[in-house]
Amino acid sequence: MNHQPDPDHAPAHILVVDDLPTNRYVLSTTLRRGGHHVTEAEDATRALELLDGLCPGPEIAIIDVGLPDMTGFEVCERIKSNPATAALPVINISASAISVHDRAQGLYRGADAYLVEPVAPDELLATVTATLRYARARRRAELLAERLHLLNRTTLAMYSAADAQKLVKVTAEGAAAVLRCDVAALLTTPQGTPLIAHTRRERGPEAHTVTTALPHRTGDADAELPDLGLLPLPPALGEPALRRTVIGRTRADRPPVAIVAPVDAVTTLDDEQLLTQLTQASALALEALRSYSEEHALALTLQRSFLPERLPETARADLAVRYLPASERTEIGGDFYEAISTVDGLVVAVGDVAGHSLDAAMVMGQVRHALRAYAVEGHAPEAILDRLDHLITSVAPGATVTLCVLLIEFDTHVVQVANAGHLPPLLRSPDGTTRYVREHGPLLGLGLPHPPARRVTMAPGSLVVLVTDGLIERRHEDLERSLERLEAVVRDAPADPEKACAHLLQGLTPDGSDDVALMAVRVNPLAPRGPGGAPA
Repeated sequence: MNHQPDPDHAPAHILVVDDLPTNRYVLSTTLRRGGHHVTEAEDATRALELLDGLCPGPEIAIIDVGLPDMTGFEVCERIKSNPATAALPVINISASAISVHDRAQGLYRGADAYLVEPVAPDELLATVTATLRYARARRRAELLAERLHLLNRTTLAMYSAADAQKLVKVTAEGAAAVLRCDVAALLTTPQGTPLIAHTRRERGPEAHTVTTALPHRTGDADAELPDLGLLPLPPALGEPALRRTVIGRTRADRPPVAIVAPVDAVTTLDDEQLLTQLTQASALALEALRSYSEEHALALTLQRSFLPERLPETARADLAVRYLPASERTEIGGDFYEAISTVDGLVVAVGDVAGHSLDAAMVMGQVRHALRAYAVEGHAPEAILDRLDHLITSVAPGATVTLCVLLIEFDTHVVQVANAGHLPPLLRSPDGTTRYVREHGPLLGLGLPHPPARRVTMAPGSLVVLVTDGLIERRHEDLERSLERLEAVVRDAPADPEKACAHLLQGLTPDGSDDVALMAVRVNPLAPRGPGGAPA
């Protein structure tokens, strides 16, 4: 890292304002011999015009008190009242206004120092140096405070990034804002894909960020950075020898996060420390994304292990299901579905355990397995609900479950519907008309009795749709409005259950905030009974 010499003694750009050419000459010559760059003005009007137009402006102004168009005191007040120049140090100087009252007035009205002419060259240069030392230290402190604010804001944005693509973009933009130059950021996603994002300020003051996925490398877990000379970096980053690369990682076996900046943008210890903190913060945020990804995959695997491996095949009905875990959380949800062929008919069910946690998933697993057992024993749908309610209140007190159970009878066109507080099943007749079966009993887990199942006659070719609330419910929307939207989509759905499920997911588009369980059942004509009374 290249460190600049002591900035407090570096030459400065100084504005000298005096109506007497001789005085301006003496002051300017002394300052130039001291290594400073000088701009001269003969009156207050010209001085204020220069301050408004010079870019970059002067670091300090030396202003004579007795100017012809306004006093030096008034000029100082104008400078200090303008937000663009308020931080500019002002030294008042005078050969006539030399009393204690004059000097006190100058300091009270905004001057940072007051000199009496004739002033010795050493005193002038020493006063300028002392004034610059304080002003520069203040500017450095203000700049550091601003950069720390940017660092804090960028760090928060990093930890809010939903994926690695967003993270690498935030990292590049944050580093560019802190260093005030174009930068590039590199990282490897949890899935092993290297990404690079770099900023471009060529088209205006606002940075334009470009994110690119690099060719996949094998063994990324142990890989270092790719060859930076082969990457599509912006011209502002120059040749490889003119780049400063800072690397961060959370563990030795993790691929690094890197920020690449022009070498002349990282010249101070503050620059180095801020860039290091940014890089390390990005590495920690990436590790959090990696942990989230691993936890999400583990939760999804565990959750799917609680669901049926396959659906029963029966001539009485065609089945299709979809299960979509919530994309916004890693916790295991409680949505589930079940389908089992029994002696009396095909039992299908969709339910939802309240909450998202391992406890909710365990209750879901117990309810689903008990449901299968009670159905195989030949219990009616309402009896299944009563037994499940007793089970939950006994083994998981406090848990609540919504569940809709249907028995599609093999020998009749009757479908028995028993609903424990779940969303109502939607029926679509072969002629396209739709209706909800809205009769229902209480939630499971409350210890309350359940009413008899509703017996519904369904013609062959009818479609039954069972869903959990993750498919249709939206924040700040009335449930009836959600049900109406579902009904409208089902009216146009294909008759084939698989295609119907795809149509529903396309037409309703879950928002990812909750799990989704969806089952579509097409009721077929009655099948002849085989030997022993079983359906053929």
